[in-house]
Amino acid sequence: MKDQDFGALPKVHATVVHMLAEAAATSPSATALVLGERRLTYAQYLDRVAALAAELVDLGARGERVALVCANSLDIPIAIFGIHAAGAQAVPINPSYTARELGHILTDAAPVVCIYDEEVASVVEPLVRECGIRHSIKVGGTKGRRLWDSFSEPTRRLPEPLPAASDLATLQYTGGTTGLPKGVNITHGQMSVNISQREAALPTRADDESILCMMPLFHVFAVAMGLHLAVYCRGKLVIVARYKPEVVLDLVARERITRFPAGPTVFIGLLNHDDFERTDFSSVRCSYSGSAPLPEETLREWERRVGSPILEGFGQTEAGPVLTYIRDRGPYKPGSVGPALPLTEIRIVDVETGTLVLPIGAKGEVSARGPQIMSSYRNRPSETAEALRDGWLHTGDIGELDDDGYLYIRDRKKDMAIVGGYNVYPREVEEVLYTHPAVKEAAAAGVPDSYYGETLSAYVVTKEGANVTVDELVEFCKANLTRYKVPSRLILVNELPRTTIGKIDKNELRARLSREA
Repeated sequence: MKDQDFGALPKVHATVVHMLAEAAATSPSATALVLGERRLTYAQYLDRVAALAAELVDLGARGERVALVCANSLDIPIAIFGIHAAGAQAVPINPSYTARELGHILTDAAPVVCIYDEEVASVVEPLVRECGIRHSIKVGGTKGRRLWDSFSEPTRRLPEPLPAASDLATLQYTGGTTGLPKGVNITHGQMSVNISQREAALPTRADDESILCMMPLFHVFAVAMGLHLAVYCRGKLVIVARYKPEVVLDLVARERITRFPAGPTVFIGLLNHDDFERTDFSSVRCSYSGSAPLPEETLREWERRVGSPILEGFGQTEAGPVLTYIRDRGPYKPGSVGPALPLTEIRIVDVETGTLVLPIGAKGEVSARGPQIMSSYRNRPSETAEALRDGWLHTGDIGELDDDGYLYIRDRKKDMAIVGGYNVYPREVEEVLYTHPAVKEAAAAGVPDSYYGETLSAYVVTKEGANVTVDELVEFCKANLTRYKVPSRLILVNELPRTTIGKIDKNELRARLSREA
């Protein structure tokens, strides 16, 4: 990929590895990473990335996949860039996943190396053996390695050849309507151009940014609006290991945070925290919200009390991930997720066929086209063909455009809930419930919630003669699903609502659950 291919954008790096190498060459002594009292400069950052990359190449990772099962730490940015620099594809996985959830992803991704936190060793290590993963690297804790804790003089060189724009960079798993996560293949070129598209819409100040990273770095939002944003502008990424509102508020003032990416639940929670009024937000230039819709009242209250806006955007894993964003120079339209990024087209099509382009103001499925759109779903050609049609990504979200090209998300076509910024597919929860020997039928759906955006509730019909309690079913879900997927309400009923042709009526289910909330 060459810079002149994207003349409407600021510099587009060939890959994020090239981006980090340039940052280290330009500002070697600038602070790159902060966690607690530990700090790494860009020279140290690149050194550690180069060391891990060389090790991964020796382990046969080039051209293969490396799984990364890590929570926020200084290790995870080094691991992500190290995997890329080794010419491998990074597979970031939520470390809170259960063995069932992790097992599916590791089997589908077939990594040659797994990097994982010591904290999750008891879950990961048996799966590494079962899945035949040849190599593993344990990090953190008392017995794991510290990828950040070794520095050489002079700085080690990155292994050659560096990855190319056409190489696969990340395999990011996202929920599936079939109940199983599907892996999204993103190339280095798609990733890099999206970074520059974001930069064109939301320009940063080179060598003068301090970005707070409280969102999990296994998630595309934190990577796009934290990890990559920081390296592009040679800024300081301040990592929060575990989200605590008092820690976040302290860091805002202590580290003079300028960019504040977060999910809706964080903004809502902080506004209601006792320390909020005592926090010095004067350094914050703007905040970024993503992953789920933000209430308009929260937008207004945050700007009034902080003195700078929250800018909302829209995207998804399949979109590289960012498609639209409100610009920091306005105009601000509460309820909108902004216009398309440069070189990105958004159109609204009919829900039934996806072929009829609808006029301004009409509601339909949001489809998008641009250089950041994914290549494919791994091992899923039919689902790839369904999502990517004639170069357009069909997002599964229902929205409308106004006369200025601003997008408004109104609903979802696909059966999905967004719980605290995380996608939850009710089908996956239902499939888990169906494996319980006492369950005859199960149906789950998202219900609006003022704090989490949505929560998941489920109706369960038990088999005749079965003796099971709600608490037992909830515990069963906890054993098989990560915490945010576990239904917040589980209701035993005699029968489920059905349509005239006998199918479970999800619309009636949602309405009934909302009335009972």
